[in-house]
Amino acid sequence: MSATKVHPPAAATGPAPAAVAPQGVAAWLRDLGMGIRFAAGGGREGWTRTILTAVGVGLGVALLLGAASVPNLLHNRDDRSFARTPHSSFDGEPLKASDSTVVIRNTGTTFHGKSLTGLFLRADGKSPALPPGLDKIPGPGEMVVSPAMRDLLDDPANKLLKERFPDVRVTGTIGEAGLLSPVELFYYAGSDKITATGNNYRVEQFGQDDSLPLDPFLMALVVLICVVLLTPVAIFIGTAVRFGGDRRDRRLAALRLVGADARAVRRIAAGEALFGAVLGLAVGAVLFLLLRQLVGVVDLTNVSAYPSDMVPSAALVALVAMAVPVSAVLVTLVSLRSVAIEPLGVFRGAKQRKRRLWWRVLLPVVGIGTLLYSGRIDRSMGNDAVNVTAIAVGSALSLIGLSALLPWLVEAVVGRLRGGPVPWQLAVRRLQLTTGTASRAVSGITVAVAGAVALQMMFASMHDDFNKVTGQDTTRAELTVRSGTASGPLAQRMIDDFTATEGVTKVVGTVQAFVTRPGGKKVNDMTPTTQLTIGSCATLRELAHIGSCKDGDTFVAHTGSKEQNGWVDQTARPGKPVNVGPDPDFDKNAKPVLWTLPKGTTTVDARPNPSGTKIDGIFATPSAVDIKKLDDASTTSWVKIDPKVPDAEEYVRNTAARLGPFIGVDSLQAVDRDKQYASIARGLQIGASATMALIAASMLVSMIEQLRERKRLLAVLTAFGTRRSSMAWSLLWQTALPVALGLALAIGGGLGLGVVMTRMIDHGVTDWWSFVPLTGAGAAMVVAVTLLSLPPLRRMMRPDGLRTE
Repeated sequence: MSATKVHPPAAATGPAPAAVAPQGVAAWLRDLGMGIRFAAGGGREGWTRTILTAVGVGLGVALLLGAASVPNLLHNRDDRSFARTPHSSFDGEPLKASDSTVVIRNTGTTFHGKSLTGLFLRADGKSPALPPGLDKIPGPGEMVVSPAMRDLLDDPANKLLKERFPDVRVTGTIGEAGLLSPVELFYYAGSDKITATGNNYRVEQFGQDDSLPLDPFLMALVVLICVVLLTPVAIFIGTAVRFGGDRRDRRLAALRLVGADARAVRRIAAGEALFGAVLGLAVGAVLFLLLRQLVGVVDLTNVSAYPSDMVPSAALVALVAMAVPVSAVLVTLVSLRSVAIEPLGVFRGAKQRKRRLWWRVLLPVVGIGTLLYSGRIDRSMGNDAVNVTAIAVGSALSLIGLSALLPWLVEAVVGRLRGGPVPWQLAVRRLQLTTGTASRAVSGITVAVAGAVALQMMFASMHDDFNKVTGQDTTRAELTVRSGTASGPLAQRMIDDFTATEGVTKVVGTVQAFVTRPGGKKVNDMTPTTQLTIGSCATLRELAHIGSCKDGDTFVAHTGSKEQNGWVDQTARPGKPVNVGPDPDFDKNAKPVLWTLPKGTTTVDARPNPSGTKIDGIFATPSAVDIKKLDDASTTSWVKIDPKVPDAEEYVRNTAARLGPFIGVDSLQAVDRDKQYASIARGLQIGASATMALIAASMLVSMIEQLRERKRLLAVLTAFGTRRSSMAWSLLWQTALPVALGLALAIGGGLGLGVVMTRMIDHGVTDWWSFVPLTGAGAAMVVAVTLLSLPPLRRMMRPDGLRTE
């Protein structure tokens, strides 16, 4: 009997349980990670798109980091400037000499348009206060200079500058703590001849804030400048993360074919954009670190600094680091809302849905309304009158609204175009299919030009507030030479030495002092006072309408004002004595020094001197009064030079240095420009140059990206016999048409914004044609970008573009 083997019952078999797909945050992380892997491992095509995105984003990030560094740069410069400023006492009592005090005199010169500034120092004791950057006070005949000034003095080509410091030798270099920037020309010189009188003063420490608050008009201008320069950067970054959209969409269609849903492919696309944005952050940081080195090498219109000063604040860096990747994800998701990505292809629809106009118009309307609501700026209230938030938000909404209006305008205009030459038809058809891409490529220049038009209108309207006509007559003299020492021989020596100086054609020299009426009689609690001017007959004729004149003559000059003439006549009384000694109102113990104004003194009418001012009072020739008796007088000369002699001004300054180390030479100017206004204008030039360069780069990168996307189409057109010149002209029209529409929109929007901003500062529009040069710059940029894109176009029209893998 055989045994039967019993087997255990077989386990029930069936399909394995399906894996649960991640949901929520997990799904986002999975899909974003997959997009990052596609961007990093997508082969040459994937890396080309990623690099283009990274370069585009990097350019914008570098500019943002540069803008974020400006506050720290200015703060660090100001700190060093304050630290080296001598601390002056304002209690009215002169500081007594001590072991720590230093006598100081401010000085400076100009060489070939470069300003050299410095201080003459004399220590009162053995432990004097030291300015930052110095180890000790330089001794008599010694000078400590900045590195840039040392290089300037050591250059054999600058022999004229070395002659300006004949009795001084360089003994050291100023440390970084005592300089505003590596290219600053600054020095400290020792002297044993200065005393705490006249223009010299005594201090016991260094470090004083001598800055002035920013004018409210300039504050509003600065806010508008920041918005105008940074808005195109933000728009460009948003455009850069959308590079290579067509090829990306085809890859996403393949993902749909293998089972990914619509939401997943959008998140994957966002992951690709996220990778390019993060890589762009790294590229931008590297570019910023490289470009900021130029701050310490190139003197950017007198606003250079040390590279270490250009450090963005941690909060702004964090904001940029977060905003750029988040914006990349959001822009990608929003751009794919109107795209149907299906397994068999990407469908954008032959007939696109018309763009809505209402919200595009609403943005600038709200922006203009915000600016109008902020009200007019009252300068008398200071910076409290400036609503910074309202100006920033209002101007930003206005400019962003223009960029939002541009796609609608391009679509409305291009959709109605028909016929024309082949290049025109190719360009128009391409624009009709991709109005969004074309608009994004030029939205930055639209915003930049609109903002520039508004800024130019503001600058023009407030020009007279910060640029004053001095009345100085540069046809009679170009230079003014002053000495705090009253000396007839010095005045004559000035005339003789400057006349003998190479390049000098005419010299006018005077000695001036204030004189008072003796006897103690006062008018409105003041002792009658007037000015005494001593000079040769030729000199006095430059200051008044004088007929007959010989040495020993005197005159009383009137300026034409009845009230002022009466005040002069209270002191200048022919035949009566005049006190040429100390003013009794300031020195009550001083004894009067009397000089009698000759009885036959005639009255003449004053005329403007080369500096543009009329001098009234007593005019006297040298032998009429003893100059040695004058108290607190000065010597002044006006010098006219020959413009045909290249270094005539330098020769005059060298002559002045030989006459005395403290003789100042100033250039006459027809217009006096406010320093804060000039500084802001220089900053705008730098920022505008960087922004326009970024826009040009963005247009070029966008153009190359579009050509790369159309490489196969261009090769097909070439294979079918399309002329290369036709495609080149098509490329030009394809760029020029959106730019022309963008510039037209920018002109209208910029003029509107400019009118509102000038109204805020309670001024009228003085320049309605400021957009003309800006429009020309935009047109030139189109031509330049088109020319630069022609070589890539020729390469992409080759037949090998038809190959596929």
